[in-house]
Amino acid sequence: MDTSNSGSVASNGQTNSNTPLSTGQNGDAAQIDESNSGSSVEGSPEIVLPSNANEGADQTGNGEEDEEMSGGFLVVSALMANTDEKIHVVMFPWLAFGHVTPWLELAKLLAAKGHKISFISTPTIIDRLPKPPSNLPSTLHFVKLPLPQVEGLPPDAEATIDLPANKVQYLKIAIDKLQEPFAKVLQSLDPDWIFYDFAQYWVGPIAAHLGIKSTFFSICIAAMLAFLGPPSPLIDGDDSRKKPEDFTIPPKWVPFQTTVAYKYYDIKNSFDCVEDDASGVNDLIRLGLSMQSCDFIAVRSSFEIEPEWLQVLETIHEKPVFPVGQLPPVEYELEEKHSDAWSSMKKWLDIKDKSSVVYVAFGSEAKPSQAQITELALGLELSGLPFFWVLRTRRGIDDTDLIELPPGFEERTRGQGVVCTTWAPQLMILAHESIGGFLTHSGWSSVVEALTFQKGAHSSNILFRSRDKR
Repeated sequence: MDTSNSGSVASNGQTNSNTPLSTGQNGDAAQIDESNSGSSVEGSPEIVLPSNANEGADQTGNGEEDEEMSGGFLVVSALMANTDEKIHVVMFPWLAFGHVTPWLELAKLLAAKGHKISFISTPTIIDRLPKPPSNLPSTLHFVKLPLPQVEGLPPDAEATIDLPANKVQYLKIAIDKLQEPFAKVLQSLDPDWIFYDFAQYWVGPIAAHLGIKSTFFSICIAAMLAFLGPPSPLIDGDDSRKKPEDFTIPPKWVPFQTTVAYKYYDIKNSFDCVEDDASGVNDLIRLGLSMQSCDFIAVRSSFEIEPEWLQVLETIHEKPVFPVGQLPPVEYELEEKHSDAWSSMKKWLDIKDKSSVVYVAFGSEAKPSQAQITELALGLELSGLPFFWVLRTRRGIDDTDLIELPPGFEERTRGQGVVCTTWAPQLMILAHESIGGFLTHSGWSSVVEALTFQKGAHSSNILFRSRDKR
């Protein structure tokens, strides 16, 4: 892996991380804005403090840290337990709200334990996060890091939700160009620890160069990561499993009997992600490099759910694996601009019998095909059940491949169901007593939310390609 773009950085930079930073678009050295006004120039990262931010938040440097693994265990212990030792953690999730949301929940939990958290993302993602609760810990800070302009990436597209599936590859090109600016921001923040996501495979080497412990954090369960295997085959492409059928049985490194495996229809289209895209690095290589270069692996899971898979994951990667829990989201304060929309939705739900409504939603990423939409719509109609369907008809303003409901569907189901093609508060809908079931793409976040509100989650078996080859 080429880390030359990470820039020449020193490991002893120490600054007050409560002050705004600015980095030029060309990766010029980070400068401290002594005015602490919170303003920033175009193309520069900006630290955004909560309204109740405490300028005197505890911070510890990493100069005294033991560089051996035992020192790392002490830091992890401090992170996950209620101790007097407080550290500074940087968190850098992939630019998808399906990732950002659980990452933010983990950030809030760590901040609640007194640790200082610098949560890095693009300006538009941070600006679109739900209104923070009034009791948000003052040690949680948001750092805005703008993306560079990239050919093929529409202006202001800083998240996967802004793009058709076939243009997400350009978002990866943009985030890869952040290596040098990110290294300089990291040097200025001077944290003790960094959590990073699969797409930013280059963070691990940068953190190691700066003497910062790193953790690859996956929003997926351990079984999925363990099923993919050790990092070398992912990186080198020499996995002996070459056909979709090879993934329909447990891999050879799983030492126990299990029925966990892909269904043929699940894995067939997933082979799309092993092909190189415009970024030159496919998702499996990104994942393999991310897990190979980190000090620790954290997963959105628990020992109670999959103890044996956590052990397999630790064995094949030969490094500590820590489950951080399911991270169910908490209800957030509703923004005023959404209050009327929710009031209308709630009024419809209020007149339905308890546990009678089927809630239908396929997450923030998935967009069904026209054929799938037609079949789903007709199935809901024939069921006769009340339904509340949140439907994404396009991904971003450049998505011209629109999908439509069957002719006459809305007229025939008037009174039976609602189709919402705009914003909808999933947590509030799931929490409503009229909801009795959840028809979902079975993403882990949706499953966790369904379990949180004790709603049955049923898979739609819908197949979504990671990108369109057209």
